[in-house]
Amino acid sequence: QVQLVESGGGLVQPGGSLRLSCAASGFELEYNSLGWFRQVPGKEREGVACISTVEGKTYYEDFVKGRFIISRDREKNTVYLQMYNLKPEDTARYYCATDLRQRCILPLHIAGEFRYRGQGTQVTVSS
Repeated sequence: QVQLVESGGGLVQPGGSLRLSCAASGFELEYNSLGWFRQVPGKEREGVACISTVEGKTYYEDFVKGRFIISRDREKNTVYLQMYNLKPEDTARYYCATDLRQRCILPLHIAGEFRYRGQGTQVTVSS
């Protein structure tokens, strides 16, 4: 059974950092890509990042490039989203998702339509 569980969200001041985790079970991240997207009620879903071990690639939306880093822990079968220099506009509920494909699917916001997603974790950036 495929399951994704996000954690690590919270309240942080502008300029601060957070690390989100996405613990995967029921499949191997080594052979399947995983993406992060975010959602604010009333606004369009935004893709954030994706990692594909098979491709050996990571992908980022322009608005997070240089600030966010997506990575994978093989032993823990977990993907991380390290977020630096957070801005108020990064406030959203963050979800990880997979469609059990080897390669990342572009555009990144398509991750919101994947078969499997977690429950999300709230990130609030505010002073």
